[in-house]
Amino acid sequence: MSEAAKALSPEYKEALVELLFQLADDDFFFAYRGSEWLGLAPHIEEDVASSSISQDSMGHAAMFYSLLEELGLGKADDLAHARPAHERKNSILVERVNGPGHYMEDAQYDWAYAVVRNYFYTQAKKVKIDSLKQSTYGPLAEVAVKVNMELYYHLLHWKTWFVQLLSTTEEAKGRMMQAMDKVMSDFDDVFSLGRHAEQMKQFGLIEEESALKEKWTVVLAPVFESLNLEIPRKANSQSQNGRNGEHTKELDDALSTLGEVYNLDPVAPW
Repeated sequence: MSEAAKALSPEYKEALVELLFQLADDDFFFAYRGSEWLGLAPHIEEDVASSSISQDSMGHAAMFYSLLEELGLGKADDLAHARPAHERKNSILVERVNGPGHYMEDAQYDWAYAVVRNYFYTQAKKVKIDSLKQSTYGPLAEVAVKVNMELYYHLLHWKTWFVQLLSTTEEAKGRMMQAMDKVMSDFDDVFSLGRHAEQMKQFGLIEEESALKEKWTVVLAPVFESLNLEIPRKANSQSQNGRNGEHTKELDDALSTLGEVYNLDPVAPW
């Protein structure tokens, strides 16, 4: 544990740890679902580009897990690979499968869903990272600055796909609209900060949930206006909140795959 970590009050540390697990787990599973498109993307250039984004996102997760290790929560490798589903703090959205079938075995993945999920998630991540650059926890603010440098390109990539697919054929538009409905049905907990939301705000770790979501909406507004569309909103709250450890079977299946190699040799670095 670092000297800076030792100086934190128990209440501050508890809220910080909760936030770091949310950030780390989100990027960990977002990167994993992105990696499942390797060899299956629409064309070879996209194969390279989206794989690079997934690699960057896994690197971001590693930085957040490393901050948790510095706080004395255990090895970053264990935190990433060895925690069970009920301990995970990721949003439901990032654990969802890409579509029917399995990678390398009758995969029938939905590219429209991938584009919408990736664009909406990356824009939400950008809003959070901008807030985290002002965090009262110095090491987290420093990581946010590093992550932000790569997010510009990630966001540009998915925004381009999003606009292009909604500006082409009626079939493409129809699939994108269906994908937006599906993504928004799982979007409630993307901006949730869980049970320690008030403490996170009080300690200046990150802005409050409503402020983050409003900024996300404001940034998306001109994009949707250019497409003559309204930003989709979900009328009812989703039943599960991943920030509180409430997850789907899809997460259990992902953990089984992700932890297979690590559990064979836990001392190997990831």
